[in-house]
Amino acid sequence: MKTLYIVRHAKSSWEYEGIKDIDRPLKERGINDAYLISSVLQKKIATPDVFISSCANRALHTAMIFTYTFNFPLANLRISKSLFNFSDGYLIKTVKALDDGFDSAIIFSHDHGISDFVNKFGSVHLDNVPTCGVVAINFDTNHWKDIKSGKTFLTEFPKNYK
Repeated sequence: MKTLYIVRHAKSSWEYEGIKDIDRPLKERGINDAYLISSVLQKKIATPDVFISSCANRALHTAMIFTYTFNFPLANLRISKSLFNFSDGYLIKTVKALDDGFDSAIIFSHDHGISDFVNKFGSVHLDNVPTCGVVAINFDTNHWKDIKSGKTFLTEFPKNYK
């Protein structure tokens, strides 16, 4: 059994002119949502074996808050340039390339790739995974490269706690 937690980065800011998209920071609301959802999740699940984040500032900041909440060593957070992409192709490649020694993984990335991924591989259709939304899927396999249809067993969205 393999368990995947997919997190859309928290709400980012568009207020800074002249910065590249990859460098956009989180808004205060995003920071608060990341602490809220990571705390909710930390009470419900065991710490994932591996944390992987897109290299974008907003995804990295979200991942750092989750590592702090889960007491996961920040030095062990993996950063993936390929996750800074808005299609599910890179997300699929990242998941299928995971080391089989990891039974669980949490990945911080971007939409539309996330919504496409959870609808392709999960058992619950979601029109949109909101910012700082988490979707968890179990796969009945021993090898990440073999994932196919999984069972969505958890969705956590900030709006459910406000």
